[in-house]
Amino acid sequence: MGVREGFEELYGAAPEGVWAAPGRVNLIGEYTDFNEGFVMPLALPHTAVAAVSRRTDGVLRLHSADIEGPVVELRVDELEPLTNTSWAAYPAGVVWALRSAGHPVTGADIHLASTVPTGAGLSSSAALEVVTALALNDLYELGLTRPELALLAQRAENDFAGVPCGVMDQTASACCAEGHVLHLDCRDLSIRQVPFDLPAHGLELLVVDSRVKHALGDGAYAERRAGCEEGARQLGVSHLRDVAYEELDSALSRLPDERVRRYVRHVVSDDHRVERVIELLDAGDVRAIGPILTDGHVSLRDDLRISCPELDLVVSTANAAGALGARMTGGGFGGSAVVLVESADVDTVTKAVTEAFAAAGHTAPRVFPAVPSEGARRLS
Repeated sequence: MGVREGFEELYGAAPEGVWAAPGRVNLIGEYTDFNEGFVMPLALPHTAVAAVSRRTDGVLRLHSADIEGPVVELRVDELEPLTNTSWAAYPAGVVWALRSAGHPVTGADIHLASTVPTGAGLSSSAALEVVTALALNDLYELGLTRPELALLAQRAENDFAGVPCGVMDQTASACCAEGHVLHLDCRDLSIRQVPFDLPAHGLELLVVDSRVKHALGDGAYAERRAGCEEGARQLGVSHLRDVAYEELDSALSRLPDERVRRYVRHVVSDDHRVERVIELLDAGDVRAIGPILTDGHVSLRDDLRISCPELDLVVSTANAAGALGARMTGGGFGGSAVVLVESADVDTVTKAVTEAFAAAGHTAPRVFPAVPSEGARRLS
C-alpha cells in the first residue's frame, strides 16, 4: 500500500500532497561539519515519503508505515524538547522548530514510509525531518529556501531530539542534485553541485551496510565534538576550519592532550582531503580519489577512533579484492562504508566482502550502489 492509500485509510480523507526526501551517503569529509569545514555528500535513491494534510485545531497526528504502533497524537502548543525518544521526535521536532521560528503551523496529519535503512549511517532521521519540513513549507506557504529548511531540520534534531549533529545530513537531503555530489561549506552554507557521473568513467560507488547499528545519541559523538571544540579553544581559533593544513604539525605541537591532538589532526586533514577530491573531480581524474578515501578511513580509525571491526574488514577486504579505495562513512561505531570500484569488479569485490563477513562470523552485509539522486521534492 502506498503512503497516499495508507493516509486515506488512517485519517479517512485524501492527503493534500505527497513529498519525498532522500537519505545520504558522505563521500568524504567526516566530523568536519560542526567544525565549520567541508563535506561532500550525495543523496541516495532511498527516501522517506510523507502524505500530509494541514489541520487548524492545533493537533499533530503522526504515523509510520514502518513501525508497529498506533497514530501518535500530539498538540503543537505542547511540544517540548527532549520529551519524546521515539521516531516521532523527528517530524514533531520540525513542527516545534517551525513554530519556534514564528511560522504559523497549526497542526497536520502525517503518514510516513521510508526505504532509508535505519541505523546504517545513511541519515534516515534527516530524511524524516526534511520531508516533513518541505511538506509544511509548501502547505503553509512559508516561503523558506532549501538551506533554511535544512537548518530548521537540524535544529529539530539538535534541540528537540537531542542529537548534536552538524548540518550536513539535512542539507544533503534538502539540496542534493541527481548525478552530482554536493560540496558544502559548513561555515557559510554555500553549496556547489559537482558532477559525479561514475558510469561514464566505468566506475561504481558501493555502499556496504555493515548491519552494525549505530546511535549518535550515545555520547561518543558528543565527546568527540567537545574534544574538537577544546582543540579549537587551545589553538585560539573559533573552529578547526581555521587551522591551515600547511600549519597542522605546528598546531599539533601546541596541544598537550593526546586525545585532542588526534581529533584535530583528523578534522584538519579531512578538510584537506575534501579539497583534494574536488580538484580531482574537476580535473576528471575520478579514479585518483580512491586512495584519498582509504586515507580518510585510516584517519577515522586511528585518530578519531570511530570505526569498528566490521567496517575495517569491509575496507581491507574490498581494497585487497581490487577496489580503488574505501572508507567508513557517517557517524561511526557501525553503519556503512563506501567502496569505489571499477564496474567490472563489482561482483568480485561484493563476493569478497560477503565471504569475509561470513568467515568472521558477522551478519551478512547489505551491498548496493550509491546512485547520486535528487534531493527533497513534491511527488503529487
